[in-house]
Amino acid sequence: MLEVDALDAWYGKAQILYGVSLRVDAGECVALMGRNGAGKSTAMKTIMGLLAKRAGKVTYRGVDISHLPSHRIAQLGLGWVPEDRRIFTDLTVRENLSVGRQPPREGAPHWTEAQLFALFPNLATMTDRPGGRMSGGEQQMLTIARTLMGNPHLILLDEPSEGVAPVIVEQMAQMIVKLKREGLSILLSEQNLHFARLVADRAVVLEKGQVRYADSMQALMADDAVQRTYLSV
Repeated sequence: MLEVDALDAWYGKAQILYGVSLRVDAGECVALMGRNGAGKSTAMKTIMGLLAKRAGKVTYRGVDISHLPSHRIAQLGLGWVPEDRRIFTDLTVRENLSVGRQPPREGAPHWTEAQLFALFPNLATMTDRPGGRMSGGEQQMLTIARTLMGNPHLILLDEPSEGVAPVIVEQMAQMIVKLKREGLSILLSEQNLHFARLVADRAVVLEKGQVRYADSMQALMADDAVQRTYLSV
């Protein structure tokens, strides 16, 4: 579904990523893990074509997207849920969802408003509420739902558990498991090891912009040394 090979990225003259390689298979959730500043969000932005200076190869469903602009990457069915959410605060929940609507894609789950409200019951109770009057967790759910309205084959989820209440975190974990059952592929950027354990099949650990560890989520959970070295605060 997604293959990243030797990805480098820069902010101006500062290099942030060094030879990052990873893959996401169909129907799989891969957790991109690491401390703050490890390069997780930068990796996702680079995959989406949002960094001007980048090198390496990104292949999505057999297509080289390394040099495509971000809007073309999105049109191909690669969805991105940014850490800062970026909802339209003056628009209602239903209007935010309408903004994200794209035609069905062959081989990808097809989402309707009714299906998304079943997946996110909280949103179903506030369809006419402006986005600016929602909690952080509710806004996060809305951002994910809006991305799903694009009927992507794969989504990049950047820190979905960051700054939201524990009960919302548990709901999001259940939601990701359901998305996998629907056949959606997910690359998840996450610091919360408990959350990642609930949803991810494999883990890729970054430190200072480099891949330091890659194995099954089960193997990571059993490796205290890796957790202490690269994930503990």
